[in-house]
Amino acid sequence: MEIPVYLVTGFLESGKTAFVKETLSDPEFNGSEKTLLIVFEEGIEEYEEDFLSDNRVTKVEVEEPEELTEEFLNDCHKKYKPDRVMIEYNGVWKLETLFNAALPKEWALVQIITTVDASTFEVHMSNMRSMLVEQLSNSDLIIFNRCNANTKKNALRRSIKVVNRKAQIMYESEDGNLDDLEEDDMPFDMNASVIKIEDDDYGLWYMDALDNPTKYNRRIVQFKGMVYKGEKFPKDCFVPGRFAVTCCADDMQFVGFICMGKEAKRLNQKDWIKLTAEVRSEYHPGYDKEGPVLYVKKIEYTEPPIEPLVYFN
Repeated sequence: MEIPVYLVTGFLESGKTAFVKETLSDPEFNGSEKTLLIVFEEGIEEYEEDFLSDNRVTKVEVEEPEELTEEFLNDCHKKYKPDRVMIEYNGVWKLETLFNAALPKEWALVQIITTVDASTFEVHMSNMRSMLVEQLSNSDLIIFNRCNANTKKNALRRSIKVVNRKAQIMYESEDGNLDDLEEDDMPFDMNASVIKIEDDDYGLWYMDALDNPTKYNRRIVQFKGMVYKGEKFPKDCFVPGRFAVTCCADDMQFVGFICMGKEAKRLNQKDWIKLTAEVRSEYHPGYDKEGPVLYVKKIEYTEPPIEPLVYFN
């Protein structure tokens, strides 16, 4: 029988301990199983002895990365014989340190959860981007806590989705309850006959159309994009888009949608254009699934945006 392992990561004071305690206190999760809790850093909030004993939790502390070895983990398995394992990881240690340690053969990593303080997210993305992106890109569940009326949920969401499309995202208010804040309004007029996407809003529109293709079905959009033409593309096909920074300047990806039109024949690689196109939500072999496909209405050559790169934060 496999022993489930839950990995909780995030920076110091991001709410990891509070999340673990709430989870282990939940009778729907904890049915008196023996839990081995491996803690890699201690924050302000602590695990009280009464809490540990009441919930059948054995806590083991690890202070240095060098202690995290395959031998250590196997010893934990033999000594404590847990029914499940929860790991509260140190947010500044590389996850590969844990992954390389090799879990005991009886253990199965079933979920990676990252807790994020919404109020400091932008600061951490600016100053510790590579470390934070490593956590986010590996996560199954991302919890933004300490949300309030000023929290830009759309901005947080698109920052996550560009590095991890599959992650589930949850928002918690400052009092710890689920956040019912409405999504931010889009910065472009969804009721206009032509939805004009400003240069700074391309990333927001791209993520919204990617997640909600039917929302834009049969709508006309206009935006600036760079032309990309693959070697195997049909002559009437190209992708207008932008390069997006996902981690650092050396880690970029081109983001755009397939576009169809006879005008594609006259376009050159890396041309900058202003495209007016109809969006249709349909299957295309380039996606191998249904997605937004653009159909050219008008193409004008143009200068690149002042900031040609897209930043998702």
